[in-house]
Amino acid sequence: MNRTLILLIAFLLLGGGVLWYLSQGEDEKTTLAGADRAFAVKDIGQVHKIFIADRRGERTTLERRDGYWLYNGKYKARPSVMLPLLDALTRVQIKYKPPEAAVPSMVEALATEGMKVELYGQDGELLKAYYVGGSTSDERGTYMIMDGAEQPYVVHLPAWEGNLSVRFRRYGDEWRDKTLFEEEVENIQSVSIEYPKQRNQSFILENAPGGYEVRPFYDITPEIRRPFRKGSAEAFLASFESVGGEAFRNKYPGRDSISQLVPFSIITLVNKQGDTTQVKLHPIIEEATISQDAKTGDYVRYPGNIERYFADLNGEDFLLAQQIVLEKLFWGYGSFFEDKNLLN
Repeated sequence: MNRTLILLIAFLLLGGGVLWYLSQGEDEKTTLAGADRAFAVKDIGQVHKIFIADRRGERTTLERRDGYWLYNGKYKARPSVMLPLLDALTRVQIKYKPPEAAVPSMVEALATEGMKVELYGQDGELLKAYYVGGSTSDERGTYMIMDGAEQPYVVHLPAWEGNLSVRFRRYGDEWRDKTLFEEEVENIQSVSIEYPKQRNQSFILENAPGGYEVRPFYDITPEIRRPFRKGSAEAFLASFESVGGEAFRNKYPGRDSISQLVPFSIITLVNKQGDTTQVKLHPIIEEATISQDAKTGDYVRYPGNIERYFADLNGEDFLLAQQIVLEKLFWGYGSFFEDKNLLN
């Protein structure tokens, strides 16, 4: 075989290789280019811990549990925050490699303003580590670089536009689940609702061996002797399957003063494992309004409505909660019994 033929074969092989590379999709090119481009996790089930740290000293640890994520070893993480984060971890893709002239400024920005993200497996092994920075001028791309790499990239989520860093950049209570009550009917042992200013409406409902029992919360309240309304206990308890707050207000300046006031109601739930959840509700009353009657010309004063409450959860957390969410819980003692007018 002469030299010319050998060179021809080598040229054809090389050309074929180039054509094959150019025909491959982005995923295949990423593999060929090296690990500095492999930001996405193909199987999110492999990730059991997420650590996020920023330059201001904020540290966030998210750990997988049975059916939920735990925030900083103590609190249940909010599903509506975790789902976008997990989506970003699995779908992030490189949009383009920036020009060389832009690399130094990007690297500097990532080093000074970026968040470090570390992903760990079930046995504590490090799966990936990278930095997430700011966005491009059009807010359609986000700067990212692998830990230890020199080449940054502009990444994005297909079919989604925006700064990807917002899915990682949360602080404190923003990560936390705002649930007040979340218990299945079958797992509730008792619920008591105390209305300090309406004592005759306060009650205790308990799951007793012979069925549900409802009795007055205060001993001075006379017991109702009317027939028990069928299905009323189950309907009431079903309201506790999902009750959420609107927002945390743990740093609200007036928290201590409000907590010392007599609450509108105190709701205490005990599940069959003996765990107790107690919420004290303080109404936020809007200012009264005064308007002129169009017919008489008289000025009429309308009392302020209650649209929200401050919710003191277990004496540990302070949240805002909406009336429209909570009103399904506000049963009175007589609600569980047949209407006396129907019995005559």
